Amino acid sequence: MHRFYTLALYLLLPWALLRLLLRARRQPGYLRHVPERFGHYGQKPEGPCIWVHAVSVGETRAAEPLLRALKSRHPECEILVTQMTATGREAAQHLFGGAVRVAWLAYDYPSAVRRFLRHFRPCLGILMETEIWFNLVRECERSGVPLLLANARMSVRSARGYAVVGPLVRSALGRLSAVAAQTAEDAERLLSLGARAVEVTGNLKFDAEPGAGSESIAAEFRRWFGDRAVLLAASTREGEEELLLDALEENSLGDAVVVIVPRHPQRFDSVARLLAARGLKFARRSANAPLDPGCDIMIGDSMGEMDAYYRACDAAFVGGSLLAYGGQNLIEACAAGVPVLIGPYTYNFAQAAESAIAAGAAVRVKNAGEAIRLARSLLQDRGLRERMGRAGIAFCAAHRGAAERTLAICERLIDSSAR
Repeated sequence: MHRFYTLALYLLLPWALLRLLLRARRQPGYLRHVPERFGHYGQKPEGPCIWVHAVSVGETRAAEPLLRALKSRHPECEILVTQMTATGREAAQHLFGGAVRVAWLAYDYPSAVRRFLRHFRPCLGILMETEIWFNLVRECERSGVPLLLANARMSVRSARGYAVVGPLVRSALGRLSAVAAQTAEDAERLLSLGARAVEVTGNLKFDAEPGAGSESIAAEFRRWFGDRAVLLAASTREGEEELLLDALEENSLGDAVVVIVPRHPQRFDSVARLLAARGLKFARRSANAPLDPGCDIMIGDSMGEMDAYYRACDAAFVGGSLLAYGGQNLIEACAAGVPVLIGPYTYNFAQAAESAIAAGAAVRVKNAGEAIRLARSLLQDRGLRERMGRAGIAFCAAHRGAAERTLAICERLIDSSAR
């Protein structure tokens, strides 16, 4: 099966290159540094290297507290952060600047992976969440690179999918040096799929700190909104904006401002076209100007400012949950002390969502209409907003500590590789 997997990768190479070209039409970053995707990099590290792979924006943000802890504990090491998406690479550059080296991870061809490992010679590799590449894991074991799956999650749906290629998954998970799982349920599913040395360390996203300058940016947003109430539709996915706009037509929020922040930047323009086609007056954050009195909608067409959006709103709907996308991260909203609404589909953040609801920090809605009706109630009830906001802050505080626990595993693996 492993040979078949590798053969399939080679057969799919033309499609992979075509996909790069197609994605580059919206995000030119996909055509930059293309040789890195085949294991060809520039200058080699001068000393030891700790490597973290965070495929996209969510994983990069989750890795931030661990990366900063590793940088503090091991100043002698170069920190390498690899991604697969242009938005992930931009997020890493925004979050860490020149403090880390940012690169594409080589595609999972054995020769490309070997070139990657020979070039950087990491003393530790960390894969974030569910990023399991079969040849990469095998070549790390052959090269003596300890590999940690950190902040690992495994939903029921994902476990069923992985079980279809059970021997491949069992082989890869069994070769990992350690697994730091978010929850006991994640740990159980990973063990059932063949992982070993699994520890429950919690969710690194609870340890994330507000972005630099987020408070001042949030204050600027509030000046733009004046004294109007603000509903944030955060990290919305394709199809969800239409549902929310339909619901707003039936359930007016009065003079409240609705801020829509699409999950993917390549959709900023398509959401603008959607609003224009409906004859709705809107502003874009990129215009960097206060809203006109008759404007009730703003598109948050910026990167790296989600903390500021949360701190500038009165209530937040967290997207990816009205349709079957599995939900987006609601922890960031809870940490900002914002009342949170989520839809029925949150299987990617199942425990965090249920725990936030149990803590009184979040409410689950069945559909967009219910989301807007509850949002209207929240915007009219300051006391309820404050109670939910305090519950969110307490909920996040109670779940911190994953970075420290994961760092302890990293230290053990680095020590073992040095011996």
